[in-house]
Amino acid sequence: MASGLSRRRGAGHSGGGSGSGAGLISTTTSSSSSTSPDSPPLSRSSSSNGVTNNSRTHAGSAFAGGSKIAWDVRDLPPDSSSAAASPEALRIGGTLPKLTLMEEILLLGLKDKQGYLSFWNDNISYALRGCILIELALRRRIAVVKDVVGGGRRRVELSEMIVEVVDERMTGETILDETLRMMKATQDPPIGGAIPNGGTAHSGGGSLWGTSSWTSGPTASSTTTSPSGSSTGEKLSISTWVDLLSGETWNVLKIGFQLKQVRERLAKGLVDKGVLRTEKRNFLLFDMATHPVADAGVKASLIRRLVEVLTARTTAVPEGALLPEGVQCRVLRTVCLVCAAYTASVLDGAMGGATIGSSSHPSILPLGYEEREGAFARADEILGEFSVWPWGTGSDSGSTPASRKRISSSRIATGSSSDPSRESVLGLVAEARKEMGRIAQGQDRPPGLSDDGQDLCLELVAGVLEVLGRLDSLL
Repeated sequence: MASGLSRRRGAGHSGGGSGSGAGLISTTTSSSSSTSPDSPPLSRSSSSNGVTNNSRTHAGSAFAGGSKIAWDVRDLPPDSSSAAASPEALRIGGTLPKLTLMEEILLLGLKDKQGYLSFWNDNISYALRGCILIELALRRRIAVVKDVVGGGRRRVELSEMIVEVVDERMTGETILDETLRMMKATQDPPIGGAIPNGGTAHSGGGSLWGTSSWTSGPTASSTTTSPSGSSTGEKLSISTWVDLLSGETWNVLKIGFQLKQVRERLAKGLVDKGVLRTEKRNFLLFDMATHPVADAGVKASLIRRLVEVLTARTTAVPEGALLPEGVQCRVLRTVCLVCAAYTASVLDGAMGGATIGSSSHPSILPLGYEEREGAFARADEILGEFSVWPWGTGSDSGSTPASRKRISSSRIATGSSSDPSRESVLGLVAEARKEMGRIAQGQDRPPGLSDDGQDLCLELVAGVLEVLGRLDSLL
């Protein structure tokens, strides 16, 4: 009879055969052939699915020499060589970062010691929903529908372009998968002819929808009709999806699209990753779970990236502003971080303790008033250049009157007739375009790429940034 089976993450040695199914490698040994605890573990040179892990090491000493261990190869940290050559990395153009864009924005907004967001921040909830769409687009799961009627693609505004699911594979992130399932169920509903819009989406198995009420949906949608004339699904626009995920709708039948407890779920994900910790604080009459920062280095690296890109004086993008080499969309992820932090009203708090300097000299000079104002003007200008398509076709003087006022004040203060940060923004646009070209020229054709070479996934990113750019007027 087989003995008990243990499971742990990050294990690397075993003492038995390999199991079958979904990459699960088990080391169950029979009582008649089990080895003694003092005997060294057997080396595993091959397995049924062709995965070898001779170089893996134990995550803890408690399992050293053990022989009754099971692990999932998907839980093991990938090697640098295998990660770069993995099918997912080839499809999306690189490896994924450790933190999603939503987690980065939440981390910037959290108070380090108190562990909660500002009670006066009304923008972050809406901005987080936009970040969900951006993250799905960067992972090549959703894209905009190419408009080819009449040979033109600008019949509607960028934010009103229709969104479609181009890859329904799950991402492994709970909130992203819940949103992806919701979009897929709306686009291609189950056989029955109607789209359920009154239920609540669940992240953990079971039916995607709770109840069965039907509606024709908002006007900014695209309805697919079968040959018999019955409606088979609808595709909503970028701005409509952000509104529905945020619960900003007057249609009571669309309330089921709202994502629940997004901030709390993101915070718990950061706790699992070791970035935050959980504490309970008493607020007068009730206790509330808070999440103070446990790893200050992660948040410091985010702030350093923001400072590097917002205080650069050359056309070259500073290396400290980018994610490590090999990460997918390094430049564009930094751009999205700046724009999302600016529109979510967390950039001010993040820049409050920022300093000008590199990682080797982190505290050379604190950011003064003029540097902070210049950083906000740069963030607004970056938002203006990346919230249009193609990128870099925005106005030269900023995207909003507030931006133009800041730039004018900066020119008066410095006695200059030109904006010194303009070259840096144009350099950022050029690097983002090069990055987009490398994705299109990859070994495998990524999802969301049209026949004429247009990247419809990154066009969706520009549409979301346009929605976030007018966030103050929407709320």
